[in-house]
Amino acid sequence: QVQLVESGGGLVHPGGSLRLSCAASGSIENIYDMGWYRQAPGKQREPVATTTMYGTTNYADSVKGRFTISRDNAKNMVYLQMNSLKPEDTAVYYCMADDPPLLYYGQGTQVTVSS
Repeated sequence: QVQLVESGGGLVHPGGSLRLSCAASGSIENIYDMGWYRQAPGKQREPVATTTMYGTTNYADSVKGRFTISRDNAKNMVYLQMNSLKPEDTAVYYCMADDPPLLYYGQGTQVTVSS
């Protein structure tokens, strides 16, 4: 079992920034990919950014150039720096860990972008 705990969400004005953090614990030795997903009201959960254990990153087109994912394997942490936030970024953000064949998600943290 892998446990994931997110933090750092909140309310921010358009154009503002937030940094999300995710702490992984438990049986983490076989985790490969980690990343962030989000789910807006009435929409399906979608991938935002992922990083492999080797540091290869992928981003959704909607966040490229604004969001940066980073990972600290020594601390079992993954981060999402979000800049130039837009109202359409409003969603619950979930940390994800890929421990093949299982996928784990955290409980989520709310990000609201509003003036």
